[in-house]
Amino acid sequence: MKYDFDQEIRRTGTNSVKWQIYWRGDKRELWEGTDPDLGAERTLPMWVADMDFQIAEPIREAMRARIDHPIFGYVVRTPDYNEAITGWMERRHGWKVDPEWIVNTPGVVPALNLLVRALTEPGDKVLIQRPVYYPFTYAIENNGREVVSNSLVMENGVYRMDFDDLEAKTADPKVKLCVFCSPHNPVGRVWTEEELKRFGEICKKNGVVVIADEIHGDLMLNGSKFVPFGTLGADMMDNAVVCTAPSKTFNLAGLHTSNMIVSNEAYRKALNKEIFASGIGGMNSFGLVATMAAYNEGEEWLAQVLDYLSENANYLESFIAERIPEIKVVHPEGTYLVWLDCRGLGLDKLELEALMHEEAKVLFDEGYVFGVEGEGFERINIACPRSILTDALERIEAAVAKRRA
Repeated sequence: MKYDFDQEIRRTGTNSVKWQIYWRGDKRELWEGTDPDLGAERTLPMWVADMDFQIAEPIREAMRARIDHPIFGYVVRTPDYNEAITGWMERRHGWKVDPEWIVNTPGVVPALNLLVRALTEPGDKVLIQRPVYYPFTYAIENNGREVVSNSLVMENGVYRMDFDDLEAKTADPKVKLCVFCSPHNPVGRVWTEEELKRFGEICKKNGVVVIADEIHGDLMLNGSKFVPFGTLGADMMDNAVVCTAPSKTFNLAGLHTSNMIVSNEAYRKALNKEIFASGIGGMNSFGLVATMAAYNEGEEWLAQVLDYLSENANYLESFIAERIPEIKVVHPEGTYLVWLDCRGLGLDKLELEALMHEEAKVLFDEGYVFGVEGEGFERINIACPRSILTDALERIEAAVAKRRA
C-alpha cells in the first residue's frame, strides 16, 4: 500500500498535546492557535515527539477488529505478543531476545522513573549526557536522586562522548546508574558499535548500571545503522536494561505501551517489585493489539516513513544552509528530531524563544530545557507533511531577515 504523507491531517479536536497545548512558563494551557482555519495566522506546532502521519493500515485494521468485540476487560500479555517483539528485534536488528526478559510498562518515561527507584537509593547519583531528553532529569530529581552530567562535546558540528569525563564521573561510588539515550534525543547521533562498547565497558568497570533508552532505535535516516545495546554481548546486557516501544516507530504514543528488556534477573525482579508497588501493572487493550500488528505487519509502512523523513531532513539541511546561514543544522543520523544551532543569531535563550514563537509563529522545544548545554539551540520535529515543514522554514527565514534589516 502506498501512503500519502504529504496529506495534512487535522488534529485539532483530538485532545492532541502537540496541537492543543501551549506552555506559558510552567503553566499549561489549552489553546486554539494551531487551528488550520487560521491560515497564515496559525502557529505551527513542531515540538512534541509524535508524527503528523496516518498510522499503518494493518494497525488500524487490528484495532477495528478489536473494537468490534463489545467487551473491554482486563488483558494480559500472551506468547504471541512476546513473539511479535522478539521477532522484530531478531529480524530488524539481529538481536535474539528471550521472552522471559520482557517487562511491559505504560511508557518509557514511567519506566525510567520506576527504574530509578528500583535500582538506586535516595541520595544516589544518576548520570546522563546533556543536552538530553528532559524527562531524564525529571525522573532523577523528582525521585530524590542527584543528576550528574557527562555532557556531550561538539567537535566540528558533530557531537561526541567525553570518555575521559565519563571515566572520572563513574569512578564516584555514589554514581549508581546511567540513563543513556541511543539514538540520542535531541542531537540525532546514532552511536557506533565502538562508542557503545567503550561506554558500556566504562560503566561496567565502575559498577554503574546502564538504562539504554532505545525508543528511537528503528528511526534511521539516510541509511544509518543502529546498534542495539543488547547486541554488544551477554556481559554488557547483564549490566543493562533496554527500553523499547512501538510508540515512536509507529506513531502510537497515545496507547501507552512499552517493553523493557531485562536479562539480569535481579534487575527484573526489582523492576517488577516497583511496578507492583506503584499499582501500574496490566496493559491497554488497544496497545496490545496495535503492538502486535505493528511489529508483525508494519515494515512496509515504516520503510515509506523512513524515506519521507530522510527527504525532509535533507530538505531542511539544504534550505537552512542556503537561506538562513546564521543557523547551523546538526546533521541528524536518526530520530525525526533535528537539533538546530541558533547561536549565530546572537540572541539569548528567551529572545530566541520569542523569535520562534511570537515572530515566526513556530513552536519548538527550546534548547535550554535539555540542559544548560542546549541554550541557543532549538529542537524541531520534522515528522510532518513537507508543506508544513516548508511553511515553518519560510517563516523562520522571514523572521531572521527582519532581524538583519
